[in-house]
Amino acid sequence: MIILGIILLVVGFLTGISILWTIGIVLLVIGAILWVLGSVGHAVAGRRHYW
Repeated sequence: MIILGIILLVVGFLTGISILWTIGIVLLVIGAILWVLGSVGHAVAGRRHYW
C-alpha cells in the first residue's frame, strides 16, 4: 500500500492530476499507520504482522 501510494504521488505530480496526488497521500498515510501498528505487535485485521 505504501509503494502504491508513492507511485500515485509521482504519477499525479508528473501529470498534474490532483486526484492521483490526493489518493497517493491517503494510501501512503494508511499504509504507514498499518505498518507501524503491525510492527509494534498489535494485530491488524486479524493478522499479527502487516506487510
